[in-house]
Amino acid sequence: MALFQLDIQSAPTSPASYSLVTGTPPSCSGNQRICTITATDNGSGKPIIDVAVLTNMVNALNSHSNTGGVNLKT
Repeated sequence: MALFQLDIQSAPTSPASYSLVTGTPPSCSGNQRICTITATDNGSGKPIIDVAVLTNMVNALNSHSNTGGVNLKT
């Protein structure tokens, strides 16, 4: 599993919207949107966004809290 930062907020389900975090995790300040996800690397530095990752994204957004490898901007 790897850590990915969401760079394009308008497309959080697209692997192309993420970049692989290789150093210090980013500061997640903001407005309850997705900041980072933990997912399997597809071999090209992009996440594999499967049903489990999507479910964790929805749960985090609905509960307004970090959950299941999804960190929100708080």
